[in-house]
Amino acid sequence: MILGIKKLHELVKEIKLMENLCDREINNPEGAGFDLRLGEVYSLEGDGFLGIEERDTPKIKLLAKHDQAKTEKENFFIFEPGRYYLIKTLEKVNLPTTLSGTIFPRTTMFRSGLGLFNGIVQSGYSGELTFGVCNLGPSKIKISFGARIAHITFHEVLGAGNQYRGQWQGGRVATKGKEAQV
Repeated sequence: MILGIKKLHELVKEIKLMENLCDREINNPEGAGFDLRLGEVYSLEGDGFLGIEERDTPKIKLLAKHDQAKTEKENFFIFEPGRYYLIKTLEKVNLPTTLSGTIFPRTTMFRSGLGLFNGIVQSGYSGELTFGVCNLGPSKIKISFGARIAHITFHEVLGAGNQYRGQWQGGRVATKGKEAQV
């Protein structure tokens, strides 16, 4: 069952389910969830490895990030055609073991040729959210930092889930060399 906005607002106040929500999401949200905003953009560099027991993601390079001191005209990123990026949200989630989150792209993303690569936010996860974005279209797409790019809905986990214990806890974007998987 998807949690409605009234319940979500209660959980934001009671347990800080979401942090850094914009005024729109606090005062006049749409649907049954919260929109997520563009906060940081990274490129991938080099090779990676995903094994049974170990992994090593490609190195990342921070290309740009939200700067509150800049105006919207100065505070944006241009997504080039054919390029893949990692992006991080301004918002942070703090999920109890009784909830999980599902991420969806806002329709303007795919209407602009941008593919969003995302997954389930596991129960017990806390941190900013990282997604993959690829400009699959022929045009450069300019997105302002702080613009809404994705939507998260929350679902009750019947019988409660286990605490997320993965190494991405806290909003980490990439590995720092080869590491054992948890």
